[in-house]
Amino acid sequence: MDRHETQSRPEHPAWRISHLGRVMGEALRKFDTRVLQLMAHDPQVPLALSNLAARDQVGAAHVHLTRHLPLNGARLSDLAAAAGISKQAMGALIDQCDAWGLVKREPDPHDMRAKRIVFTPQGLAWLSAFGRAVATAQAEFEASVGDEVATVVAIGLEAYARG
Repeated sequence: MDRHETQSRPEHPAWRISHLGRVMGEALRKFDTRVLQLMAHDPQVPLALSNLAARDQVGAAHVHLTRHLPLNGARLSDLAAAAGISKQAMGALIDQCDAWGLVKREPDPHDMRAKRIVFTPQGLAWLSAFGRAVATAQAEFEASVGDEVATVVAIGLEAYARG
């Protein structure tokens, strides 16, 4: 019996806390938390949004929206599919982000029955701050594990995600 078979057996519970999926999930949460911390202290983020981030009112779902909304906007269903969440969950997220002034709904020029979700000017400032925070968090990760390990991790995760 190889190491992987032994670790996955119920009488060997270590696999429940050390498997790759759990480690990737913890790493993603740590990275996203750091990005939101950096955004909370970014002087270019509108104060109201900075305060929301500082009070942990902004979470992973908001990061999904920031990652997946194209600059030219998207329909809610396309955005939900890109983010890997339900249309209902994305709709609730859009409602909240609309109330915060990050996004707005506007008519779709190709189908007047449909709406497109687009960033507002305040949302574009948020997006810029997100880009700066991601770059800083990534540089911190690279400094923490070293350039070679960071490169191998990035290549490995890209290959796994696309494979």
